[in-house]
Amino acid sequence: MTTIDAPSLLELEVQYACASSDVPDEDSLRAWALAALSALERPVGLVIRVVDVEESHRLNGQYRGKNGPTNVLSFPFEAPAGVACNHLGDLLICAPVVQQEAAQQRKPADHHWAHMVVHGVLHLRGYDHEDKSQAAAMEAQEKQILAGFGIADPYTVPDMTA
Repeated sequence: MTTIDAPSLLELEVQYACASSDVPDEDSLRAWALAALSALERPVGLVIRVVDVEESHRLNGQYRGKNGPTNVLSFPFEAPAGVACNHLGDLLICAPVVQQEAAQQRKPADHHWAHMVVHGVLHLRGYDHEDKSQAAAMEAQEKQILAGFGIADPYTVPDMTA
């Protein structure tokens, strides 16, 4: 389903391509993506595809050379020269991996989903975490955005003795 949010100028397409029923609805995905896009001053298009382990595994291997599924993959879009297009890119989020990580990290699943959407959108905006300086800048943005939803620092390891 594609919708256009006139006030924010976000054109979002959400694709549910997995059997999991325990995934956020489009309104939640939209809110998290919009928060990560708030600094942009132009309309953008974005696709969020929620997938199963098999699709994540295949694409993680194909595009990153990694054997196994991952939580989120970001695919920035660059239009060919001379072609006007506002598409920012695509996010591929693996529902089973996100659910498993949330349980392992003892955090609410929706908080981890929010983090994955924000993290992925920031990648599409050019943020990265290849070195300490980049990681610090990206993590600061993530923490600030997530705090707006009342979500704690996603990089704080919970006390597992409780």
